[in-house]
Amino acid sequence: MGKYKRIFLVVIDSLGIGAATDAAKYGDEGTNTLGHISDRMDDFNMPNLQKLGMANLCKLKQVPPVDKPLGRCMVLKEKSLGKDTMTGHWEMMGLHITKPFKTFTDTGFPPELIAELEERTGHKVIGNKSASGTAILDELGEEQLATDSMIVYTSSDSVLQICGHEEVFGLDELYRCCEIARDITMKDEWKVGRVIARPYLGDKAGAFTRTSNRHDYAIKPFGVTALNALKDAGLDVISVGKISDIFVEEGITESHRSKTSVHGMEQTIEIADKNFTGLCFVNLVDFDTNWGHRRNPIGYGEEIERFDVKLGELMAKLGGDDLLILTADHGNDPTHIGTDHTRENVFLIAYSPSMEGGMMGDADTFAVLGASITDNFGVPMPEGTIGYSVLEKLV
Repeated sequence: MGKYKRIFLVVIDSLGIGAATDAAKYGDEGTNTLGHISDRMDDFNMPNLQKLGMANLCKLKQVPPVDKPLGRCMVLKEKSLGKDTMTGHWEMMGLHITKPFKTFTDTGFPPELIAELEERTGHKVIGNKSASGTAILDELGEEQLATDSMIVYTSSDSVLQICGHEEVFGLDELYRCCEIARDITMKDEWKVGRVIARPYLGDKAGAFTRTSNRHDYAIKPFGVTALNALKDAGLDVISVGKISDIFVEEGITESHRSKTSVHGMEQTIEIADKNFTGLCFVNLVDFDTNWGHRRNPIGYGEEIERFDVKLGELMAKLGGDDLLILTADHGNDPTHIGTDHTRENVFLIAYSPSMEGGMMGDADTFAVLGASITDNFGVPMPEGTIGYSVLEKLV
């Protein structure tokens, strides 16, 4: 057994800290999610992230760096091609994605796909274009309610999203239609990374709101990951948020769905009161869906402030044989053009009461996370994975 009995890996979804070296290839040159949020905020209150060393990794207008960070701090660069949720998370756990998932941003989905979806679900499709999830509800929500059709849309990500009113269309019916869409989009020419159920409530444009009963139907990871290795070794692998969806339950021993990012942190704090041995893997998605994609830097900054409060509560629960790691899966600069994710570097900030803080430099892959976690528990990474352990820097 390694240094730490419990490891908490918390992904602040989309919190990039500056453009990657190849960002221009993605149209993302000059992006910096956290830095540009700071530029737009009048005040930015993040004392726990500051103490851990976040401002030592990313220059912030209101938050100075600290002389002696409590955490061990490192910049992570993505090796895989892409800038989406699955690519980032899968690379963390050792998979190298060399072919980006299919996108249908410019054209919508092919007529043949839509025809098959309509035939198999029994519902007419409306929409079929790239759109903001809130804007398309204002545009088509009333029609969906009146016609029992389903709103299908995509984004710059590799996703097919289906909106249905939670009470009128029905949550079970929405999930059924998404399962059919997932089956259809397993064809190579239509293969998207995720099909997402997007239930909503309300009765008219301007009053529609998406609910927390979102469900992601992802492609199963193409290889064995660090999560499988940990589970197979008899360790606990507890997921919070959409982690279980991203990995299609592969390598997960216990899962908890979250209503919000604050709820996800509250669930993690409760888990910290439990006796387990292994990994608690957390995704906090509100940063991305509620603020990044909606290009709302102030809302994003306020979400970070709410997270920082809960971060302090979690840190207070940790003992000397616990390790907390904070990171992100990609960027989503809310000051950038469009509504897409942004190709950025992310952070690794590690904290334990038994650890001295300091700067650790850069790593050329997110996969140092999975490799270091498995190394801590004396579990070999699966054959064919990438990454290397930096555990010696985390003790």
